[in-house]
Amino acid sequence: MLSQTPAPGRSPWLRTFLPRPAAAVRLVCFPHAGGAASSFRALAELLPADIELTAVQYPGRQDRYLAPFATDLLALAADIHQEVAPRLDRPTAFLGHSMGATVAYETARLLRPRFPSPLLALFASARRAPDACRPTGLDFAGDDEAVRGFIRELGGSGADRLGEEELWQLTLPMLRSDFLLADAYRHQPGPPLGCPVIAVGGDRDARFTAEDARRWSAHTVGAFEQHELPGGHFYPEECPGLLAALLTDALARHGAPIAATADRPLVES
Repeated sequence: MLSQTPAPGRSPWLRTFLPRPAAAVRLVCFPHAGGAASSFRALAELLPADIELTAVQYPGRQDRYLAPFATDLLALAADIHQEVAPRLDRPTAFLGHSMGATVAYETARLLRPRFPSPLLALFASARRAPDACRPTGLDFAGDDEAVRGFIRELGGSGADRLGEEELWQLTLPMLRSDFLLADAYRHQPGPPLGCPVIAVGGDRDARFTAEDARRWSAHTVGAFEQHELPGGHFYPEECPGLLAALLTDALARHGAPIAATADRPLVES
C-alpha cells in the first residue's frame, strides 16, 4: 500500500506515494482548491518508472488537518518554495491543477536562477493564466450554498459526495478557505518564466477554454503548448492514462532523459 503520512524527518509539505530513487525526473504536483496530495495518487502509479511524482500537501487537510489554512496564495507559494528548492537534485517539472496551477506558477517564479530555468516545464491544468484570474463574484465567506453550488458546477468526485452531510460539514471550512484564497489572488507583473509552459484542459470544461489556455503563452519566454483531453474540469479523474502519456511525451520532448511512451493520439486544441 502506498504511504501518505510523511516519514520522520521528511517535509510535512511533500508526499511521494511511489518512491523511485533512481528515477531520472521528478514531477511536483499542486492540488486544486479543496484538494489534497492524494488526488495525484493514481497518476503516480500510471507514470513510467523514469518519473517520480511528489505531491504538495497544503495545510488544513488529511494528515495536516490541524495546521492553519493558508490565507494568502503568494505566502503559500513562498512556503512551498522553501521545501521544493533544496530538492532540485534531478530534472524537475511542476504540474498544477486548477488553483494549483496558480500556486505552481508563483512557486516557479521564486526559483533561482530564473534563466536558465531550473524547471523542465510547468504544466498548467484547467486554470486561467495568472493575469486573467478574476474573482468568481460568489459569497464563499457567508453562503454555504455558494460553495456547494460551485462544487456542483465544477463536477468531479467532489460533486459526487455533496449528498454525504457528515463529509460535507467536515470539508466545508477547507473548501471555503481555498475558494477565498483563489478569489483573492492578484497577479503581480514581473519577468516571465524561462521554462516551457504547457496548458492542458478538458474539452468539456466551460471554465477553461482554448482561448484561456493560449493566454498562458504570455508567461514564458520558453516554448508553449496547449492540449485538450476528454472530460470536464476534472478531466484527470476521467482519463488519467491519457494525462500520464501527455506528461511523459512532453517531458521527453523538452529534454527529460526519458523515452516517450504515448501509444494513443493526443487531442490538441
